[in-house]
Amino acid sequence: MQPPLDAYLDIETTGLCSFYDEITVIGVYLANNAATRLVQLVGDDVTRTNLLRTLRLVDTIYTYNGSGFDFPFINFRLSVNLREHFHHRDLMHDCWKNNLYGGFKAVERQLGIPRQLQGIAGAQAAMLWWRYQAHHDRKALDLLLKYNREDVVNLMALKGKLEMFSKSACRS
Repeated sequence: MQPPLDAYLDIETTGLCSFYDEITVIGVYLANNAATRLVQLVGDDVTRTNLLRTLRLVDTIYTYNGSGFDFPFINFRLSVNLREHFHHRDLMHDCWKNNLYGGFKAVERQLGIPRQLQGIAGAQAAMLWWRYQAHHDRKALDLLLKYNREDVVNLMALKGKLEMFSKSACRS
């Protein structure tokens, strides 16, 4: 039997309002002690069925501000309350307990978690999606997917850094 997977989840959207805006990408980085795998649901593949299929072997989902953004947005747009199906750990709250404040990119900088793509945030991610949609700009989509990949991979790195903080605090 395969050990349960952890999932590091982040969504990209066309804006901040789940009532008006769409989910463009759901990135899920699946990991256990043996292996990792990236799944990115894009555009028309962003469905309840595809998301639940991706998460079928998952025990815990890790996010950054997922309680306030990703989970409610997914619940509204896809009619799936991930809290009912999975354990959830919002790493933003763990950061706050360790006096690490700001958005995810700010926390990455504070902890020395590297990022190849600089200067891209939510607004730029939405613009990349619109460039792809309006002009069939494959380079824009590739950049958006690379950005999303860095987000979910760095969530796992953030979890590792926070676990090191907890272990060193216990020894003190």
